[in-house]
Amino acid sequence: MTQDTISDFYDVVVIGAGPAGLAAVAVAAEAGVSALLVDENPGPGGQIYRSITSTPIQQRDTLGTEYWHGSEIVERARRSGARMIQGAVVWSLDPDLVVGISYRGQAHLVQAKRVIIATGALERPFPIPGWTLPGVMTVGAAQTLLKSSGLAPSSATVIAGMGPLIWLYVAQVLRLGGKIDAILDTTPPTNYFNALRYAPAFLLSPLLAKGLALVREVKQSVRVVKNVTALQAEGDTTLRRIAYTSGGSEQSIEADTLLLHQGVVPNVNLAMSAGVKHVWDPVQLCWSPAVDHFGGTSVPGIAIAGDGAGIAGALAAEERGRLTAIAAVRAITPGESIESEQKIRSRLTRHQRGRKFIDALFQPPKQFRLPEGATIVCRCEEVTAEQVRATVALGCEGPNQLKAFLRCGMGPCQGRLCGLTVTEIIAEARGKSPSEVSYYRLRPPVKPIALAELAGVKADDQAIKAVVRL
Repeated sequence: MTQDTISDFYDVVVIGAGPAGLAAVAVAAEAGVSALLVDENPGPGGQIYRSITSTPIQQRDTLGTEYWHGSEIVERARRSGARMIQGAVVWSLDPDLVVGISYRGQAHLVQAKRVIIATGALERPFPIPGWTLPGVMTVGAAQTLLKSSGLAPSSATVIAGMGPLIWLYVAQVLRLGGKIDAILDTTPPTNYFNALRYAPAFLLSPLLAKGLALVREVKQSVRVVKNVTALQAEGDTTLRRIAYTSGGSEQSIEADTLLLHQGVVPNVNLAMSAGVKHVWDPVQLCWSPAVDHFGGTSVPGIAIAGDGAGIAGALAAEERGRLTAIAAVRAITPGESIESEQKIRSRLTRHQRGRKFIDALFQPPKQFRLPEGATIVCRCEEVTAEQVRATVALGCEGPNQLKAFLRCGMGPCQGRLCGLTVTEIIAEARGKSPSEVSYYRLRPPVKPIALAELAGVKADDQAIKAVVRL
């Protein structure tokens, strides 16, 4: 078998090469089962350890010691004997554990005994007026440029939103010699009060010291505007300024670049398309899969590891990945000696300590989740908030019916940039909960694939189920 060959069968298929996926495939392969790791990026690491094997930034303190921990996880996965494929897109996963993979212009259908989804998180939609203007992007996208190419902002740049990633990214930019003109902090004052009940656990967490150090470092060089309650990106053909409201006062700031961020949410598209049950998380305000204490889902044989099973951070994702692999190996080869489950759970408990405080503190406010008027909600189809509400007034009951009216969620992103917003707008307009309104019904292919590739797949029952699922 050549290095580029994908076999038709593996005991365990892991989807995603972030901390959870890398940890999972290492445990599985070390236990002696055949394991395949598939990831669509050019190198391993996921978002948190993006470009860990290729980044041009070699000064370790620039990206932080936590970033370089990723090299240890990658090295262990590579030594494990697992088959690792980068630049491959998973476009289908069915309940029979057949994985559709697009790799180097060819479609493959791989049968597995166990599948571990480790596709991580996405940045939460942040729909404000003007967010589709050139010059407006997300903090996560900007951090990808920093890690992969060593690029940091040098022109007038403003960051708006909330969450730990903002402070980490700005610190990394400053260490690299870049500059940020201002941070417009949208954290509501009431969030601090709501988070107080979780403060005791947070005070015992290493997250406290790390967070305070980052905030101090950033505030020495960057102006921070607190209690921002409204935002608007303005310009004609590109971003020119940001209008904002703080403390009841309307102000504006000139800028060439606006970076938005209000936390991350689980990447649910692949799991939902496979029929995995999801529930609405009232704290993190997003859909999360219903999983057991090993990451097992409602679909036998499919487990979800890492932030795709609920946001908990990179170190917790790593341990959750190991737990899903332990369960998979035990199901395939009962009695096999595996890494100590007790030690993994002990580390996981430590890494999750203080998480509830962070979730409460950085819960995004309503006005930045449910836009009004002509603000675009679905970027792919250019559907506005007022169009969604008007369609609900006509009797539209949920996101799937909305597709027939407005094509929301039917563009290239397949709802990743509008799904949560659409669910919450419809729920509010109908006086229902997001759980009652539900989410888009997702079907394969969950990522674009060329028709020529599909045409090259042998047309048997397995292939038909992978491509067309009613």
